[in-house]
Amino acid sequence: MDEVKIIREGEFAIIENADPTVSVMQLKIGTEIRLMSDQEILDLFNDVIASQDQLRAEHENIVTEIPPGRPQIKYFEDGDQWVPRGGVLRCFIDSDEDGEAVVHIDDQELSLRDFGRMLTVHAGWGMRIAFVDEDSVGEEPEIIVSDPPENEP
Repeated sequence: MDEVKIIREGEFAIIENADPTVSVMQLKIGTEIRLMSDQEILDLFNDVIASQDQLRAEHENIVTEIPPGRPQIKYFEDGDQWVPRGGVLRCFIDSDEDGEAVVHIDDQELSLRDFGRMLTVHAGWGMRIAFVDEDSVGEEPEIIVSDPPENEP
């Protein structure tokens, strides 16, 4: 327990590791969090991590892309968030009237906060992002591995 700090925020446990290089985790527990000790929350968190580790160990490097025209994300009521239905997301980046980035997936417009929250479904995993022209988002781009010229970002 000396290695983590647990903060309760409503139905969520915010778990901060003493090591600043370890990401802060937010775990939705529900109303039962009020009855749980810090150790019980930590045990639940460790169970979640162990389950993720087991899934990673059993996972083949194959991802499922939802066919065009079918919903790529769905709203998960219990978690009060959007979740991906597959392992590939076709999306468009835009900005709102305040200049904040928004991500369009299917007919949904997600704020960066909501998009980031959706990504937490895959916390502990990696992802690759390929930026393509809006008309090419449904195609697999050719990827060339190289450093860009010095005058490019």
